[in-house]
Amino acid sequence: MNAMNNREDIEVDLFLEGIFRLYHYDFRNYSRTFIKRRLNLIKTLLQCESFSILQHNVLHDPLIMTKILNYLTIQVGDMFRDPGYFLSLRQIISSYLSTYSSIKVWIAGCGTGEELYSLAILFREEGLENRTQFFATDINYEALKRAEAGVYGMDRLESFENNFILTDPKHSFSSYYTTKNNCIVMDSSLKENVVFYNHSLVSDSVFAEMHLISCRNVLIYFDDSLQERAIGLFCDALVRKGFLGLGAKESLYLSPHASIFTEFHRKDRIYQKMAVQEQAPPRVRGIIKL
Repeated sequence: MNAMNNREDIEVDLFLEGIFRLYHYDFRNYSRTFIKRRLNLIKTLLQCESFSILQHNVLHDPLIMTKILNYLTIQVGDMFRDPGYFLSLRQIISSYLSTYSSIKVWIAGCGTGEELYSLAILFREEGLENRTQFFATDINYEALKRAEAGVYGMDRLESFENNFILTDPKHSFSSYYTTKNNCIVMDSSLKENVVFYNHSLVSDSVFAEMHLISCRNVLIYFDDSLQERAIGLFCDALVRKGFLGLGAKESLYLSPHASIFTEFHRKDRIYQKMAVQEQAPPRVRGIIKL
């Protein structure tokens, strides 16, 4: 069994190295448990007997890489997912971000765009839409295309509306979409101030100075070193007193970067970057607290 597991680990290493060198998608520092689980699913779906066969197929057929990318980049999202998070953000937007003449917001790992439109709606309702620039980024081009289209199945409407109601809305959710072909189509004006951008937290650098970064349910798929790199990018990108939002199972607890932040809303995983002179002593290594 150990020999088999060791052989499988080698095959996974070679597979990840191969797609990095040929397609420039770097999953080498993703959680190995997550990667092996997803690759086993892909191997079954594509009827490959081993990771080596899967590697051979993907290196010779770019269309297979597109399929694999959709499985390795989790696209599970819901509009206003975890409503308490968005209720807290609404308060931050109205009380803090409203003091800026121009605002930059980064949705890192935006997937198919549900969180982007959730934030765009909040900023519109708080009267800040016209002075806000949104950056929606992901490594998956197909996901970015779907995010830009802003079209979602009608079967998701009830969940979207139920979540929205819990964020203390000022208007009906129906104000922000139309229906067509049994789908809901988000109001195109919501993306007038949005830049959809292919960006990797693994290999790319900071591209603008941000007042709010929302990166939810992405870091849990990274190993420790990659988590630290991503949080480091967010530290560099945020303005002094800027805000960082993470997922419900993510935390800066014991992070080497924790000294740069204060816990603004512990329950909702929202942090505020300190002024340099306020920074606390650094803590020991470790980012994600499950």
